[in-house]
Amino acid sequence: MSAITCMIGLERQPLATEYGPRMMESLSVYPADYVGTWQRDEAFLGCHGQWITPESLAERLPCEDGDTGLVITADAILDNRDELFEQLGVPVTGRAEMTDSRLLLLSYMKWGVQCPVHLVGDFAFIIWDPAEHALFGARDFSGSRTLYYSLTGELAAFCTTITPLLTLPGVDRSLSEQWISEFLAIPITTEAVDVSSTVYRNIRQVPPAHSFTLRGGRLAFNRYITIVPEEKLKLRSNEEYEEAFRDVFRRAVTSRLRTHREVGANLSGGLDSGSVVSFAARELKAQSKQLHTFSYVPVEDFADWTPRSRVANERAHIKETVSYVGNIRDQYFDFPEHSPYSEIDDWLDMLETPYKFYENSFWLKGIYEKAQAAGAGVLLTGSRGNWTISWGPAQDYQAGLLRNFKLLTLYREFNQYSANLNANRVKLRNVIGRKAFPALAQLFSRQRNEPVLPELIHPDFARRTQVFERLEQFGYDFWGDTSQDVYDVRRKQFEKLYYWSITGTVGCKQSLRHSLWERDATNDLRVIRFCLSVPENQYVQNGYGRSLIRRATKGYLPDSIRLNQRVRGIQGADGLYRMLPRWDALMNEFRETIEDPSVSELLNKESLRKAMAAIGDAPKPEIVFDTELRILMRALIFRRFLKRNA
Repeated sequence: MSAITCMIGLERQPLATEYGPRMMESLSVYPADYVGTWQRDEAFLGCHGQWITPESLAERLPCEDGDTGLVITADAILDNRDELFEQLGVPVTGRAEMTDSRLLLLSYMKWGVQCPVHLVGDFAFIIWDPAEHALFGARDFSGSRTLYYSLTGELAAFCTTITPLLTLPGVDRSLSEQWISEFLAIPITTEAVDVSSTVYRNIRQVPPAHSFTLRGGRLAFNRYITIVPEEKLKLRSNEEYEEAFRDVFRRAVTSRLRTHREVGANLSGGLDSGSVVSFAARELKAQSKQLHTFSYVPVEDFADWTPRSRVANERAHIKETVSYVGNIRDQYFDFPEHSPYSEIDDWLDMLETPYKFYENSFWLKGIYEKAQAAGAGVLLTGSRGNWTISWGPAQDYQAGLLRNFKLLTLYREFNQYSANLNANRVKLRNVIGRKAFPALAQLFSRQRNEPVLPELIHPDFARRTQVFERLEQFGYDFWGDTSQDVYDVRRKQFEKLYYWSITGTVGCKQSLRHSLWERDATNDLRVIRFCLSVPENQYVQNGYGRSLIRRATKGYLPDSIRLNQRVRGIQGADGLYRMLPRWDALMNEFRETIEDPSVSELLNKESLRKAMAAIGDAPKPEIVFDTELRILMRALIFRRFLKRNA
């Protein structure tokens, strides 16, 4: 629950006394409940500590074990404490007050470099063994906590954030062409496929799901976990699957309520966050605590332009959940003074890197600020729910039935699904047919050529860095392979580490600034493994996609939310509308970005100019998610970062 630092002299030479304090001083921009350091011979460890859990109130890091001499510094909240207590033989009388860092140290003493395999939670930690002159550390499987490092001829240095590393000798601010080329070439919010890289050439990061060992001047990495579908769970009835789901999900949610402060939750009008909140509110009521929910809504005078199947203002749906669940103090914020344009510099400060998710940037930060003001120690979310608890793509499932000629089941599911949606059956049948046989659909399509999407990266820069070839080598589908079904996409969400790297980075950097942790029960390792083991026919039943979560939350969520398949919320729909009062300034900065010689070899001027012409001087709010505005905003943000870094 901290920002951590570590330095090791690579030649076992004593460290200069000023290096450690210099790094720790750079962390002083974040709130801290204490600051601790440990230095001896060639090793320095530091901790800028924030107390989140009840056990952490007694924690002071770095901590040296009196028996073994091992020294640990950690940024961690463990969620499988009970299992670890049993496996490590911790006496019952010593469990309640035991810190997570002590549990980490005991795990290392028992399992050595294999200890991360046994951990569930959000963590980055470092352990120094002075007797062996060896360093060991790890980062959790999805990268919920960041850990950067730099190697010079003199030392190896690690830190939760980038800026402290830039204070060290031999670490300059030169940028990585490889990272920049990937950032500009990838059209989604993923930054780079090389999850070890950063925007700085001399600073890298420990990848998610990896441990590392530094011994004899050599730094080695090991991927300790790869999440793959396991043997399918075989239970006797729907009810048994539902109860099994509730059991594992309840444990995941409950373990994320550990804080000596208030508990907050980011609540929308859908299934994922609603499910998290419904379980959390029940458990907190038993603890005589109330759940605080924080919800973004569009500004008051915004006219919803979204189609009938979407809703920009989810307040009414959220209210239904709040009223049904109970024990919730619900709060709604429209952040009228903020927009994607107004928040750019603050996000660049916080992330220490360029970013792409401008559409939702203003309310993501605003929710954290409101949760901090309410005294929250944790902020519950359901960010990964689409791939775990609320999995169940009805149309793709039906396409699979068609492909395998299971026509009776298909007939029943199709009829029930179309009735639930009140959908046009001809259009729906065509969609399912194209999904079932995408190659034939392409062959007979009148529109055989896919539309050409504008590219942000300069073609010459792309060729020189061979970025598209590199993306293909990493298995990144940057053009959107239409023959790839959603089941392959889901598998890659857990296999490929780059899909979720930015989520962890954003959550970690926000938590440091606001001294509260984002905790996602839908991303719990136990929940993921359970959901991957559930047969597909549990996820789609009786014309309902996402069937398991709908059935399992009966009595937890109102039917209007639980069974809703017709309308879904869309966040950030008023993003462009918010920028209209400063539209002239924004257009001027777009023009400056396009004409700036410092980025002319990196950005695709032709694409940007066409995008400028497409959006026009009087844009409609509904183009907020259009590719043209997207590449212009990303180019502007990228140029701002370069100017600040110069």
